[in-house]
Amino acid sequence: MPPLFLFLSEQKNQNSKGHGVSKGKEREQRTLIRFKTTLMNTLMDVLRHRPGWVEVKDEGEWDFYWCDVSWLRENFDHTYMDEHVRISHFRNHYELTRKNYMVKNLKRFRKYLERESGKTEAAKCDFFPKTFEMPCEYHLFVEEFRKNPGITWIMKPVARSQGKGIFLFRRLKDIMDWRKGTSGKKPTGVETQPARANVNPSGSHDTRSSDDQKDDLPVENYVAQRYVENPYLIGGRKFDLRVYVLVMSYIPLRAWLYRDGFARFSNTRFTLNSIDDHYVHLTNVAVQKTSPDYHLKKGCKWMLQRFRQYLASKHGPKAVETLFSDMDNIFIKSLQSVQKVIISDKHCFELYGYDILIDQDLKPWLLEVNASPSLTASSQEDYELKTCLLEDTLHVVDMEARLTGKEKRVGGFDLMWNDGPVSREDGPSDLSGMGNFVTNTHLGCVNDRKEQLRQLFRSLQAQKKAPS
Repeated sequence: MPPLFLFLSEQKNQNSKGHGVSKGKEREQRTLIRFKTTLMNTLMDVLRHRPGWVEVKDEGEWDFYWCDVSWLRENFDHTYMDEHVRISHFRNHYELTRKNYMVKNLKRFRKYLERESGKTEAAKCDFFPKTFEMPCEYHLFVEEFRKNPGITWIMKPVARSQGKGIFLFRRLKDIMDWRKGTSGKKPTGVETQPARANVNPSGSHDTRSSDDQKDDLPVENYVAQRYVENPYLIGGRKFDLRVYVLVMSYIPLRAWLYRDGFARFSNTRFTLNSIDDHYVHLTNVAVQKTSPDYHLKKGCKWMLQRFRQYLASKHGPKAVETLFSDMDNIFIKSLQSVQKVIISDKHCFELYGYDILIDQDLKPWLLEVNASPSLTASSQEDYELKTCLLEDTLHVVDMEARLTGKEKRVGGFDLMWNDGPVSREDGPSDLSGMGNFVTNTHLGCVNDRKEQLRQLFRSLQAQKKAPS
C-alpha cells in the first residue's frame, strides 16, 4: 500500500467517526442500505424508492453517501469508512473537472504519448480547442492571439458552472478590460477553486493541505479558449451533447458509458455577428430557460437516440459510427490523462457529465467534464432519463453485492474500459492486431434497460440457487 494511503488510513482511524462499520464480509449480500444525500432532486426520488434503502440524516451512520464536493473537501480525510461504504466523488476529482486542470493534464498526456508512442498516437488527444489559463498564461495567449487576428475566443471561469461569467471576444482590449476588472479581486464562494494536491515524485498526492491555500489566490482564474466558429447546426441552432460516464476505479481504470444522453440546443439561430448574445452561443439550460421564448414543457433538448438517427439520415451510418467512435476516444483519453494523479480510493465512484461539441466536419470537441452534472429535470422526458440513469448507476455501484463483477452491461450502462478496451463480443479479447475489435459502446442506440435488467437479475438469482 502506498505511503499516502497508509497515512490516510491511520489518520482516519485516529481522528474520525466511522461509517458502515460491520462484522460482515465485503461482498456479503446486504438487504438494508443506509443512504445520505443533501440533493433534493431526481436523485432523492430514486434513493427513497429503492427497495431496502433507508435515509439517514444529520450525524447518523451511513453506507452510501451521494455527497457534494464541499463535504468531500472538508471531511473525506477525516472519515473512516468500512469496506462496503461508497461515496459519489473521488478525492481530487477536480483534476478532470476544473477547466484549467483538465487542459493541463491533457497537454501533459499528449506529450507523454508523443514521447512513448509517436505523433500519430499523440494526435488522438487533439480534441480540445487551443486553451490558455488566465492570467498566468496571458503573454502566451497574446502571442497566439496576434498570429490569428480576427478569430473569436471565449473566456470561461474555471470554477463556475451554468454559463456564469462566460463571454466571447475578438479584441485584446476586451481582455485588458477584464484584467483591470479582476486585478486584486479575490474569488469568493463558488468562484474559489481547490488548490491542487501536492504531487510527490511517484505521482501520488498529499491531500493534507490541498484546500488550505485557496484564499491566497490573487484573482479568479479563467481559461481563454479558441471558439469553435463552425459548429454543426440543426435548424440553424447550435447545440452540444451531454454524455454520462461512470468511473468505478482509476487503478485499474474501469469505466462505463451510458446509452442515453441529450443534445442541448440554443434557443436562437446561430450567428457570429452577435458574439454578446448568450442565447445564441451558450447551450446551458440555466441560460436558455431565461430566454423570453423558452418553451417550459418542450425545453431545448433532443434525446441522443433521436440525434443519432438524425445524423444517420443526413450523413449515413458509416460517418455516424466514425463520429461516435471519436467520442469514445475522448472519454478514454481524458480519463487516462488523469489516471496517475487521481487518488483511486475503493470507496469512491464518479458519475461524470461530458459536454461535447460537434463541428461541421463531424469532429467532436471536448468542452468540459462535470463532476456534479445536473440531476434536476427540465421536462418529463428529462426526468425519466435521469431517473433511469441514477437507478442504473446504483445497480453498477452494487451496494447490495448482487453482481459477479464480470458483467459487460448493466441496464443502460456498457462497460467500455476494464484495464483495457472491452469488446462487444463475448469471451477474451484479442488485442494483438485489433483487427475485428469493436468497442463495447452503444451511445445513442436502443436502451432496452428494463428487459436487460430483468434477465440479468434472473440469471444472477439462478446462479445463486444452483448447487456449487
